Amino acid sequence: MINSPVKTQSASPTSQTPVTGLSSAEVQDRISRGLVNEDKNDGTRSIGDIVVSNVFTYFNLIFVVLAVCVILVGSFRDLTFMPVIIINTLIGIFQEIRSKRTLDKLSLLAIPSVNVMRDGEEVTINSTQIVLDDIVCLKSGNQVPADLRILEGAVQVNEAMLTGETDDIARQAGEELLSGSFITSGSCKAQALAVGENSYIAKLSKDAKKMKKGTKSEMMTSLSRLLKVIGFIIIPAGLLLFYNQRIVLSLSLQKSVVSTVAAIVGMIPEGLYLLTTIALAVSTIKLAQKRTLVHDLNCIEALARVNVLCVDKTGTITKPSMTVEQLVLLCPERFSQEDAEAILRDHTQNLSDSNETGKALQAKFGGDKFRRAERIISFSSATKYSGAVYNENETYLLGAPDILLGSRYNEFSELIQPYADSGMRVLLSAMYDGDISSDFNVSNIFPISLVLLSNELRDKAKDTFEYFASQGVEIKVISGDNPATVSSIALKAGIANAEKYVDATTLTNEMKLRSAALEYTVFGRVTPEQKRRLVIALKAAGKTVAMTGDGVNDVLALKSADCSIAMASGSDAACQVSQLVLLNSDFNAMPSIVNEGRRVINNIERSAALFLVKNIFSFTLAMISMIAILPYPITSAQLSLVSVLTIGAPSFFLALEPDFKPIKGRFLQNVLLRALPAGLTDVLVILGVLAFSFAFDMKSDQISTICAILLSIVGMMMLYRTCTPFTKMRKILYFAVLAALVFCVLFLRFLFALTPLNYGEYLVLIVFSISALPIMDFTTKSIVIFREWHARRKKLRKAHS
Repeated sequence: MINSPVKTQSASPTSQTPVTGLSSAEVQDRISRGLVNEDKNDGTRSIGDIVVSNVFTYFNLIFVVLAVCVILVGSFRDLTFMPVIIINTLIGIFQEIRSKRTLDKLSLLAIPSVNVMRDGEEVTINSTQIVLDDIVCLKSGNQVPADLRILEGAVQVNEAMLTGETDDIARQAGEELLSGSFITSGSCKAQALAVGENSYIAKLSKDAKKMKKGTKSEMMTSLSRLLKVIGFIIIPAGLLLFYNQRIVLSLSLQKSVVSTVAAIVGMIPEGLYLLTTIALAVSTIKLAQKRTLVHDLNCIEALARVNVLCVDKTGTITKPSMTVEQLVLLCPERFSQEDAEAILRDHTQNLSDSNETGKALQAKFGGDKFRRAERIISFSSATKYSGAVYNENETYLLGAPDILLGSRYNEFSELIQPYADSGMRVLLSAMYDGDISSDFNVSNIFPISLVLLSNELRDKAKDTFEYFASQGVEIKVISGDNPATVSSIALKAGIANAEKYVDATTLTNEMKLRSAALEYTVFGRVTPEQKRRLVIALKAAGKTVAMTGDGVNDVLALKSADCSIAMASGSDAACQVSQLVLLNSDFNAMPSIVNEGRRVINNIERSAALFLVKNIFSFTLAMISMIAILPYPITSAQLSLVSVLTIGAPSFFLALEPDFKPIKGRFLQNVLLRALPAGLTDVLVILGVLAFSFAFDMKSDQISTICAILLSIVGMMMLYRTCTPFTKMRKILYFAVLAALVFCVLFLRFLFALTPLNYGEYLVLIVFSISALPIMDFTTKSIVIFREWHARRKKLRKAHS
């Protein structure tokens, strides 16, 4: 809890605004002075920032320096790598700007709306349109949009997003509400004290951004680490290679520079990071087309790796709307049907709950005539009941029967349980004989009636859960309702193992909760804090957890999940903390969203392997050249031919392919193991050519040409493996690349520094071309054998420990 008061902005010498709110003229005055709830530090990058971040990179600087070196020695033909870099940069800028514009348009639909008092009337506006001194009307589920002071009413507020404290805090008239906190129960009218950049949450976010950058996904972390290692190595490696070529081997300055530049260019995966960011940007656009707003790009990878999906009952398995089916009298001799309905009408009208249960009760029991309560007890997910106090001796409660009755529940369980087992939501209407403000005592409860509510299953809910079962994604249903009720509905929805349910009130310590998280499928009577702990327990067990939610009681769990998904029709707080927001609030869209995550990560893994083949070859050959004092046989012009045709062009097409297989293993390990056979094959065949060249005194230009063509052949072999199994599009892609390669070798030889070969040199090329396939097969099998051996050894060590 934060004790320091909010520092208020000043609108005028006197800011005593009546509860009727500001006039239109006062609102316009504040707008003209910029006293509006807009945070210019909203986290989105400007177009200028996007251009700068794509142009002024460490590797682009290195490419420019290399280009200058090539120009200075007059080898202009070896500048062919620069057009590729420029095109890559322009593509990156274009796609990021396109993604930004798409998300900006979609974000407008996700801005939370609030009710404010203007000219004596309650009107609905976007939260960004609040001005200083506005009177904001808040209710359960709302996120506090600005720093406010309560004028009327009382609320329970949760400041977990600001302080980490999970307990709700009572706030009454005269007390302050901090922006970023959220209302868990009650309603109030409050005056805006600080808005926009001056609000508490804006200052907190700004400080957080200064202190640290956002966490990256496993894939982006791996790529960043790889690029850092390469960036650290290439400068000393380049200097040593130049020394080897120029001083030790006494090659000409031009040849030494060209060879060194080729080696350094080969070590840099110039398109890999670009490919990744573009693939993620395109993915956000595709998700936007599915009416899904992405708040955090990192969640796309988490979404692809999800193997546990936590869902609520209401709004996910069932439609959010509820219907009162029946009123069951428990004491008809004292409370008649009319009496029970009148009590519920008074209760409903006094509390004015806007949740689905409140709406169902309002539809059934609402009316204009009702008794006004002296005090209300707002519903809380922690207590599971609400109440209305009419005088010292007359208090009526409505809530979960097992919570209100406590140890007396067994007296009524035979009546209640069949309704719960049939999937009905059961509420108990009861009179409380005593002072409810003191310690709650179940012996003071006098049951009046049971209110039976029903939810319809969502259309295609069964198909959705069958899809997740087929994909190996485990479903956990976490709800505040009776576990038997939730289990019954989950079984109707076809959720596997839904008969395994537990009452979360029995999970009294951390050990029980962690054990239950793995053992049970359905959890009932769960508090918001328990939801969070269940998610954390599943993550601790090595699961990748996605959490869907729409209520304020889901916020803590959403923040703790690897991937958080909110329904736009739910609470403001849930939408604001979630990484993904389903703007259509349609849970049945989840399979296509998960598939999109898998598609992009699978394709990035596959395409990234093409890039790393060149890097593995260039780095290994450069090291061998320095140690064995060998000339580096490839020029940057020749390497550009290999890079563009066998790596760059096909990787961008393959990155957009459908591929919905579950993601397994770690990103960098998967990519390296895919790339290693082709990379080692390149090294071995090039070393073989160099050995032949010493034996038969071949010229350096012909050696370079043979090596370039061999690299292209191995590149086509790697592309063949990557395209397998072939689809129509992959066949077209493969043969188009092959045709382009043949055309370049035959007709663009000068551009790519390829020289004619004689009969003997063609024989060397043919021999090593034929040998490349068995070498690649041998290295692939060797890697597989090594991995199996390593896995067995690891398993044995684990068994011994």
